[in-house]
Amino acid sequence: MTECLQVTTATETQEQAVALAGSAVQARLAAGAQIVGPVTSVFWHLGEYGTGEEWQVILKTTQERYEELEAHLLKEHPWDNPELCAVPIAQGADRCLQWIKDSVARA
Repeated sequence: MTECLQVTTATETQEQAVALAGSAVQARLAAGAQIVGPVTSVFWHLGEYGTGEEWQVILKTTQERYEELEAHLLKEHPWDNPELCAVPIAQGADRCLQWIKDSVARA
């Protein structure tokens, strides 16, 4: 298991996704991000079943920087209660994992 994480969230529009990802990467809380969409989501929200179109944001960071990234995403996200999940990156190419670590390292 590595010390790197993949963090996901979603937004309503592509523009929101790009802005959210860009702000996290510029703040050096994420090494990079990919935006996928539109995707169809199926969910429970406020006690009701629903479906909708969203743009998925996938960010790469380290466990050390996760709390700061989470706080940043929650502050900057256009939704009041966005889905925000992190999973460990179990394995990866050494150079890729080092890029993540170097990109989010504190100065």
